[in-house]
Amino acid sequence: MKNKAFSPGSRVRVTSYGPFRELKGTIRRVDTIADDPDEPFCFYLVTLDGTAMREPLWFEYQEVELVGFPPLATPQLPTASTSRALVET
Repeated sequence: MKNKAFSPGSRVRVTSYGPFRELKGTIRRVDTIADDPDEPFCFYLVTLDGTAMREPLWFEYQEVELVGFPPLATPQLPTASTSRALVET
């Protein structure tokens, strides 16, 4: 089975057994060990939601699952003030 590394900003859920099981968080950094290019071994630095811990924690790739992708950049929509300025020019 090929492992695809998640990207920073992705939302994940901790699946490993331990005190952080079922908590969600955001990946801040990805470290990959490329022994086998077909199956990279990754560590994720994750900031957990709803905890008193301010520092992110490291998890192995099999200890987290993807629950959401990083937000895409949305185009800037014109506001009423910018639309009015365009009409006046």
